[in-house]
Amino acid sequence: MTNKDRQLRNIRTQRTRRRRTKTAAANTAVRLGDTVKKLMDGYISPRQQKFQSITQLWNQLLPAELARHCRIVDVSGGELKVKVDSPSYSHELRWCSSGILKQLQQNCPGAGIKRIKSVLG
Repeated sequence: MTNKDRQLRNIRTQRTRRRRTKTAAANTAVRLGDTVKKLMDGYISPRQQKFQSITQLWNQLLPAELARHCRIVDVSGGELKVKVDSPSYSHELRWCSSGILKQLQQNCPGAGIKRIKSVLG
């Protein structure tokens, strides 16, 4: 086999591999919209429904003045994290958080909230 024959064989082999790779990639391509929908349906929507009741109850339980200065930012690991815009309102939230926590635990047991944590922001 001559050197030119080897080169020609290598070129053919490479082209065949490229075609196989392109075909495999085309077959496994996933539409972004499908992936996002799967994420929304499987994770985000159930989580949002679960914690929507917490937000509604939170807004009912908190005194109106305090509610204007507090916002729920996260619920995870048994902790309800609340962003408060000033230290005085953070102190007021800590003062009334035990009663609010009891109400949240009674009315939203699936959330598993064990504590309320305020963060300044």
